[in-house]
Amino acid sequence: MNESYEGLYPFDLTQEQEERARKIHEESIVIDMLFQGPLSPNAIPDSIADKLKEMCEEYADDPMTYSRMPSKLIMAMSKNGELPAFKEEWYQSGITAGNRQLSLSSQESIITSIADVQSQFDAFDWLTKAKTANDIRNAKANHLKAGIISAQETDGLGKNLAFLDSLYDFGLRMLQLTYNNQNQIGAGCAEQANGGVTNFGVQFIHKLNELGILVDTSHCGKQTTLDACSHSNHPVVASHTGVENLFNHMRCKSDDEIKAIAKTGGVIGVFAMPWFVHDDPNDTTLDHVLDHIDYIVDLVGIDHVGIGTDWPMSDVTWSLVYFKEHIAPKLGFKKGNGPSTETVKGLEKYGYFINFTRGLVKRGYTDQDIQKIIGGNWLRVFEEVCG
Repeated sequence: MNESYEGLYPFDLTQEQEERARKIHEESIVIDMLFQGPLSPNAIPDSIADKLKEMCEEYADDPMTYSRMPSKLIMAMSKNGELPAFKEEWYQSGITAGNRQLSLSSQESIITSIADVQSQFDAFDWLTKAKTANDIRNAKANHLKAGIISAQETDGLGKNLAFLDSLYDFGLRMLQLTYNNQNQIGAGCAEQANGGVTNFGVQFIHKLNELGILVDTSHCGKQTTLDACSHSNHPVVASHTGVENLFNHMRCKSDDEIKAIAKTGGVIGVFAMPWFVHDDPNDTTLDHVLDHIDYIVDLVGIDHVGIGTDWPMSDVTWSLVYFKEHIAPKLGFKKGNGPSTETVKGLEKYGYFINFTRGLVKRGYTDQDIQKIIGGNWLRVFEEVCG
């Protein structure tokens, strides 16, 4: 980690507390279980953002492609060395392991996203594929970073469970059952009908158990989450969510869901989405995010909470504005109620990730408990399910 520690959130720690937080952060395995970084609009120069806008104009007639193209170009620029901040921000963050995400929305996207994700491992000699918990431990020991392959949708799989074998062989280790809406597995959190898991969904969950792929319920509806916990033989997770009792949003989990996930031995990852954890996205701070962590610890114990920020994105501001206006409503988000340009104060860039550890020190957690929250709990459940 860079010794400058830019962007420290004003927790008003003593010098002793600051030194303790830095020591914990630097020595621990740190895992962000829904890692959209390492870049963010604040880490990408304006000159690059302007250049990307020019490059994307030819796709303006295709809203979905136009929205997704900047992040693809950012990755390409990172791989060819035009954006050194990609590596710099990841190492500054202290994050040992984070997601590299596949798109399983269609068979075409499965093929292209596998190629895109594999190209990251091929391009960066400091990035390793995490198929087991020991892969993550080895990355930490060798000053490398680990990518956990995950996906948030399943539509492209249809009802062909054999696809999961191939994806597992590639490295898929966490899969979300639904993304907001109804699919063949169950009802998402944006569905009016709280339908739960389908008959096929039960088969799907058992197949994930058989292979050793984490069952993720983040965007699932309440009954789907409860059903997943009931049918899974392995720990279930919600990689990125919040507490409904603190902020009543469709993307947050009820006490019953949190308790059910914990009962399986699973982990609830708290996100840093300004619109989903506090009523004013323009004034959402890391303290508001930590409130959700505290609540889960009080409700189900220290062993069942982690971090899955899901924000900020490796994208540019103009693209995020376009996404909110044109794409988010198609994904089940209500107008004005989805990802945009705001960030949590204290996590404007992934390089500021140490603020989580600093905030937990401020709130009186022990060193051991902090280590569990910032990565130890994820490592435990990853090892139990994936090996």
